[in-house]
Amino acid sequence: MEQGADADGVTTSDSNPLQPDERSLVRGVKVLSIMPTFRCTAACTSCGTYSSPAERTVLNPQAIRAAIAEAHRLGFGIVVFTGGEATLQRRDLLDAIAYATSLDLPTRLVTNAYWARSPQKAARVLDELMSAGLTEINYSTGDEHIRFVPIDRVAIAVVEAVKRRLPVHVMVELRAERAVTRDTVLGRPELRALSDAQRDMVKVVESPWMPLDPHQVESYPDGLATDSANISERPGCDSLLRTYTLQSDGRVAACCGLGMRAINELNVTTIDEPDFLGRAVQTAESDVLKLWIHSLGPDRVLQWAAEKDPSIQWQGMYAHHCQSCHRLYQDPKVRAVIQEHGHEMIGTVAQTLWLDEYLAPAVIDQAMPPKAGLDMTR
Repeated sequence: MEQGADADGVTTSDSNPLQPDERSLVRGVKVLSIMPTFRCTAACTSCGTYSSPAERTVLNPQAIRAAIAEAHRLGFGIVVFTGGEATLQRRDLLDAIAYATSLDLPTRLVTNAYWARSPQKAARVLDELMSAGLTEINYSTGDEHIRFVPIDRVAIAVVEAVKRRLPVHVMVELRAERAVTRDTVLGRPELRALSDAQRDMVKVVESPWMPLDPHQVESYPDGLATDSANISERPGCDSLLRTYTLQSDGRVAACCGLGMRAINELNVTTIDEPDFLGRAVQTAESDVLKLWIHSLGPDRVLQWAAEKDPSIQWQGMYAHHCQSCHRLYQDPKVRAVIQEHGHEMIGTVAQTLWLDEYLAPAVIDQAMPPKAGLDMTR
């Protein structure tokens, strides 16, 4: 296919296989996630992206721009920069944020805040990021992260972001036994010194820390791991088929999930293919298993497989759906059941997709009064 270049020097083809809101089965806002590097200042055990200081894989800046340009054409809603530690590629990161901003795409950065060695240093980094157009920042911390990045740096980074009215989210690792918790973060003296209005700008959530081995069982607080008593509360995987991740090695995954580097089936195109992002969407949405996981969630697929083969154990094993997803792709017993009986679920998956992606949003839109007529002060 003949290729040309737009005004920004980003290579594009003469035709795009997917246009905004056309032929995409999965509706709603799509996310472009970009990993400028696999390198990280931390070497957390069971890191979902296998990142560490020893990694040296770096993404070509032109590929980053090409992905952002195509995400804009396809109507994606936001660009997220993650890693690895994306700030290690500072110049490429700032350029990419500025380019996304020029296309009116909001941007989010996921970082461990290693750079917040002092309020002054944190201020300089945040001012650079916000000058480029960054609209949200997410910090990662917990017992694994603090082995490499002290919790006080995260606290400093939170405060300096809040001072600049930059929306802040903090993700805290969740296990049964842990030193760092949501309350630990909110109880830091730096955060306690904030006003009530400033503290309200900080969203702190706990997320299960999962082993990379799908057969290793982590210890979680009671009731967190999926079993027959709570599986009805487990939703489908909203990340799969809504988030598309351009990894540092040039592969494009159809999710932002942990373990993309270990599960080949999650990687659907590469930057070497023309219109790689649009092709990623089309390729991923033609995969029934991916549609199944998106619609019903990997835990329910495991439950279904265990009904076919009772030797498949799953109850009480997984609190993070990415580990359940690992199991689907890496356990020969589960794969065999899916291969033999998966066709039986096509009707259910199609019906669930129609209900969730088309019927329910249409009904909600019709039921909601016009926005201009809403009085939010009551």
